[in-house]
Amino acid sequence: MALVDAPKEKKHVKDVDIKDTRYRFTVEDPGNPKGEKKETIGPAVSDAIMKRLLRNDVKVNYEQEESNPILTTMLTILLPMVILLVMFYLFMRQLQAGGGKAMSFGKSRARLLNEAQNKVTFADVAGVDEAKDEVEELIAFLKDPKKFQKLGGRIPKGVLMMGPPGTGKTLLARAIAGEAGVPFFSISGSDFVEMFVGVGASRVRDLFEQGKKHAPCIIFIDEIDAVGRHRGAGLGGGHDEREQTLNQLLVEMDGFESNE
Repeated sequence: MALVDAPKEKKHVKDVDIKDTRYRFTVEDPGNPKGEKKETIGPAVSDAIMKRLLRNDVKVNYEQEESNPILTTMLTILLPMVILLVMFYLFMRQLQAGGGKAMSFGKSRARLLNEAQNKVTFADVAGVDEAKDEVEELIAFLKDPKKFQKLGGRIPKGVLMMGPPGTGKTLLARAIAGEAGVPFFSISGSDFVEMFVGVGASRVRDLFEQGKKHAPCIIFIDEIDAVGRHRGAGLGGGHDEREQTLNQLLVEMDGFESNE
């Protein structure tokens, strides 16, 4: 640096004001008694620089910038946290704007009809008198379960409705819920199947959790053959998504826990 390398005997530098890395110095000028003012950016002040300036009789005015170590430390710690919180907030806003689809893979897609919404009764179902007679006991149990429980009776785990499309299977299921006055959950078997492993089993668990919260109720699974097949027949073995979904469905219907 010319400021330091210029010795005093060559009459280059009279004085210097140092602030951080900014050097303002006065160079002797025969035509100007006050000298020529100059400014430069140099390295941070060190003991070697100060000794060399003082050794050459340069008048040094050193002003050190005041710094708050506590504030600096707090900013160093808090600034990354604030940035992460802002990024998380923006991420959650984006998910909410998109309907939260990225966070709802494992949620059940069942549609719920409560007692007030489901107005279908046996009066709306025609031509299946034998089927209606067979579910009368089921309706009586749903209306007054305590009367049967006192005698040790248990409600059937489920009712399998078979028939060609358009024969009234869904309508009959809604009529059972309407006659019993209980909530009605309806979902298609294909709603359990996704490209992500484990989503089907998670949706089955969520469906039955909702059913337990609204018990007594009816859970109607349309086109159950989409997941209900012979176990062990999948090409993926025990890791097959449909087989996992079927296993979870069987556990919920007749597992270790007694589901009401």
